[in-house]
Amino acid sequence: MAAQPPRPVGERSMGSPREADSAPARSPAWAPTQARTPGAALVGQRESPESGLQEHYSNLCMEKSQKINPFILRILQEVDEEIKKGLAAGITLNIAGNNCLVPVERVTGEDFWILSRILKNCLYINGLDVGYNLLSDVGAYYAAKLVQKQLNLIYLNLMFNDIGPEGGELIAKVLHKNQTLKYLRMTGNKIENKGGMFFAAMLQINSSLEKLDLGDCDLGMQSVIAFATVLTRNQAIKAINLNRPILYGEQEESTVHIGRMLKENHCLVVLHMCKHDIKNSGIQQLCDALYLNSSLRYLDVSCNKITHDGMVYLADVLKSNTTLEVIDLSFNRIENAGANYLSETLTSHNRSLKALSVVSNNIEGEGLVALSQSMKTNLTFSHIYIWGNKFDEATCVAYSDLIQMGRLKPDNTDVEPFVVDGRVYLAEVSNGLKKHYYWTSTSGESYDHSSNAGFALVPVGQQP
Repeated sequence: MAAQPPRPVGERSMGSPREADSAPARSPAWAPTQARTPGAALVGQRESPESGLQEHYSNLCMEKSQKINPFILRILQEVDEEIKKGLAAGITLNIAGNNCLVPVERVTGEDFWILSRILKNCLYINGLDVGYNLLSDVGAYYAAKLVQKQLNLIYLNLMFNDIGPEGGELIAKVLHKNQTLKYLRMTGNKIENKGGMFFAAMLQINSSLEKLDLGDCDLGMQSVIAFATVLTRNQAIKAINLNRPILYGEQEESTVHIGRMLKENHCLVVLHMCKHDIKNSGIQQLCDALYLNSSLRYLDVSCNKITHDGMVYLADVLKSNTTLEVIDLSFNRIENAGANYLSETLTSHNRSLKALSVVSNNIEGEGLVALSQSMKTNLTFSHIYIWGNKFDEATCVAYSDLIQMGRLKPDNTDVEPFVVDGRVYLAEVSNGLKKHYYWTSTSGESYDHSSNAGFALVPVGQQP
């Protein structure tokens, strides 16, 4: 009977850098022993789509004495049905553990061991979403092997899988030689500063990855600086998410180094810097860089500490910047004065910005009305998100008028007007720049453009 892959216990040696470049050729201490069974010689024959993925999975689980995961079985059955309909090309396998529409048994590292054996020769699978499961470093090892062997895979989502620094190292090192993967999501895996440094080193070598999401990965200042340094030379990355690093001190070093990078990098299109503890001096650093940058189209500085004084710098750079199309200022504190600065620029100067989010910025009626007036004169400015501020009657009427006259489409904002006793009010609608960034909707499309307008307006490295 074949041995099952045990959970990793204790420390293990990662080997020399030269050995690691070809990882995961050498199995770690906690990888399964490949015991021979009478049916082992038939495994390769069963990896063809003719026998069906569902049947292949069931047989392989039986052969390896591994419990069948009913959730995986169900998804593979659906893929088999698509193949029978002639759709055997460009399939994204969605086995996300946060699916609320069907019963889910979360995928473990042992489950992924079997799944990776099946998928490595499935050339019609070019996307894999196994986010919100229980892969851990065991699953990361097999994810790395899959990336190494499945040369059609362009999208891989491993978000929130309890992958640590060692698992992150394995995945980063296998990407040294990979030339096919375009979009990798590691969101929420605590790879920490150590894992972040391996990904930064990978970007010095990899020339095909276009979008990398390392948000909520507990990156340290050292790795953030390393990414900023590497991106001054990397010409492939179009979008990067460095949300919520673990930073100490009040010097705002991250914005200083990223600002320097933006002055030299003319390929980066999307930059997420949520929860970087950015204050007014930090946004000034970024704005100074944007005078020289000609590629950035989507800037996310939400959940920081920017006030109305910081909007002076942003409003000024928007007078001359013609590339920025989406700005996310949600959950800062720009207040009326900051909204007025932006409104003046959008009314009189800027004609490139398409979407602005000022959700929960302590803006009152005057500032919100000013932004609504900008939309009447600036026809490029098409998306605005304002929920969480203080609505007076004038604000409600202003946005109701914009929607009723067709200037502001209902899908392009997060409010909807309604009337009670002759007075107009605004209700919240589940639209936004990245509403479904962390979760899957239980109704409607998971990647609906109205809920993820930022990604729709600036599509970079999107999942197939």
